[in-house]
Amino acid sequence: MRKIILIILVITFMANYTSAQGNRTDFRDKLQFGLKVGVNYSNVYDSKGEAFNANSKFGLAAGAFLALPITKFIGFHPEVLFSQKGFQATGRILGSDYNFTRTTSYIDVPLLFALKPSALVTLLAGPQYSYLVHQKDVFVNAVTSNQQEQEFKHDNIRKNILCFLGGADFNLSNVILGARIGWDIQNNNGDGTSATPRYKNVWYQATIGFRL
Repeated sequence: MRKIILIILVITFMANYTSAQGNRTDFRDKLQFGLKVGVNYSNVYDSKGEAFNANSKFGLAAGAFLALPITKFIGFHPEVLFSQKGFQATGRILGSDYNFTRTTSYIDVPLLFALKPSALVTLLAGPQYSYLVHQKDVFVNAVTSNQQEQEFKHDNIRKNILCFLGGADFNLSNVILGARIGWDIQNNNGDGTSATPRYKNVWYQATIGFRL
């Protein structure tokens, strides 16, 4: 909740600052294409209520976007992003403590409905398809056993994830500042037999984009 309040305060400041800068180009009824780059601040929650303590981690988010106007005030905004998520965690497995970091790299395809109340602000919400392209696990244990490592290495992770995304873009001439909140709708494990906690990703995303 504190992160959401902070994002709202930053957005409000940006809106007030930008409004004071005078007139700006109105792109609402124009076809737009551009590139964006930024960061994810991701974490997970255990969807089955197991004892699992996870901490957030940062990852890269970068890709391209397209803005298709339907009218001046509504539109469709598809994107394609390389997006790193994951978590850091501590826990117990087979009677011993462990530290664990998982970085999951996805190709994210948000399909967002856009509401454009002003030239400055675009509100966005919609589904997202995510495809897992790479996973990196770092497992540290005081008494590491091969069996413990295999619990994570052979975890059956779902490659295709359906997600939901919401947020806003702030249009500063040809520069776009984006803020998003997203979460998985589906569990991460592929067949329901995962021995490690069955979690869903949740992340905050901040990007800067450039219209081409």
